[in-house]
Amino acid sequence: MPSPSACRYAVAVATNIESVLERLARERCSAILRTPHAEHVAGAMRAAVEGGFRVVEFTLNTPGALERIAEFAHESELCVGAGTVLDLESAVAARKAGARFLVSPHTDPALIEYARRHDLVFIPGAATPTEMLAAHAAGAPVVKLFPGPADGPAWVRTVLGPLPFLKIWPTSGVTLANAAEFLRAGAFGVAFVNCLFEPEDVRAGRFELVRERARRMVEAVREATT
Repeated sequence: MPSPSACRYAVAVATNIESVLERLARERCSAILRTPHAEHVAGAMRAAVEGGFRVVEFTLNTPGALERIAEFAHESELCVGAGTVLDLESAVAARKAGARFLVSPHTDPALIEYARRHDLVFIPGAATPTEMLAAHAAGAPVVKLFPGPADGPAWVRTVLGPLPFLKIWPTSGVTLANAAEFLRAGAFGVAFVNCLFEPEDVRAGRFELVRERARRMVEAVREATT
């Protein structure tokens, strides 16, 4: 019979994964920042948060990503994750920094298992139904559509026909113009990357433009899901 402490641990393990999945289901959108401009990372993401994003992701090939994850993870209203997690070392570093979910451009069962054991949601990248089903079978609760196909919403709708249990989260190819279409096609949520953090605006520190785009994107998602 498990000890009381073991039972308490089992409950705790379920809590963060369930909480993150509930947050993703509620928000239905995330902001992903990838930039070489270390001095503007915090300002750019702060603008996205001020525009309404509550699920945010810093890619680990962004300078200072771990420090920014740690900084934003202290804000209880945010769900902060790490992107471009390519190996176990990166996963460990992101977890220690405070990331609540991990995202990669590929599917690695070992990383999915590591995340599960440490109460983290892992969102692996997949580009075909076979890859997505393999990721799901390995324990990934959500799969990232990457790279984006030419007609993303139609692709999502077609795949969900025979595989309706998949929670697909498109990233590349998502824009303000097609986000609602992705969601109506059955996507679990959508991520905004360069169309939110336009590289030239981030480089120049024009955060007010990021903030305004964020506001319109979050609004579009809410209108499509209510």
